[in-house]
Amino acid sequence: MWPLLVLSILSLTVILERLWFWTKILTKEKDIVNRVLDAASQDWETAAEIARRSSNKPIGRFMYAPLRLPQPEPEVFKLALETAAEEELGAMRRGDKILEAVIALAPLLGLFGTVWGLIVSLRDLRISDIGTAAASEATLGIGQALISTASGLVVAIFSLAFYRLFQLFLFNQVKIFRKSGNELELLYRQFWSRLQLEDSHPASYNNSSTREKPKPKLDSANAVEDAE
Repeated sequence: MWPLLVLSILSLTVILERLWFWTKILTKEKDIVNRVLDAASQDWETAAEIARRSSNKPIGRFMYAPLRLPQPEPEVFKLALETAAEEELGAMRRGDKILEAVIALAPLLGLFGTVWGLIVSLRDLRISDIGTAAASEATLGIGQALISTASGLVVAIFSLAFYRLFQLFLFNQVKIFRKSGNELELLYRQFWSRLQLEDSHPASYNNSSTREKPKPKLDSANAVEDAE
């Protein structure tokens, strides 16, 4: 039973830590994404500042990774997003291996405890002892041995339930990272195309009355303050 107790404590510790971790992540996440994307469509410096101020959350660090680079090429921008996504999603998997080990080991340890308890209870029992106090003690020992299997199953099932919950959270994060990353990359590619076109034909852009550079419509200080 002692190994099962150790596994249950280990599992509970990981579960509590992961619950606290996911609670912090899921709060204001969509708000950060919307603010960065809205700012990026008007002013990239404001978007970078909002993402930087939100770098205490994975989504903020993810979106800030390419924005901190000085006008990178679109492929470099995309590579920065992919690298940041791998790092952040990898950090979100912390503790999964421990829960997987508990899920696998707890039933086996419980079964081992039951088998060992049966061996201890029945090794000195003889046919002539049936109906005596020795047989009653053996029956009690068998009941206690079966508790070990039940305990192992309880620990494994409890750990599995939270493991699947955390996997669901991770799956949703993958979707959020992919969607926000694609939208941010699309905005940057549009910005990069305009920038390249301006460099190629500066005269036509300077004399054009129908095309103007987008001006920031956000108050940088207010946007950053709201993001916090």
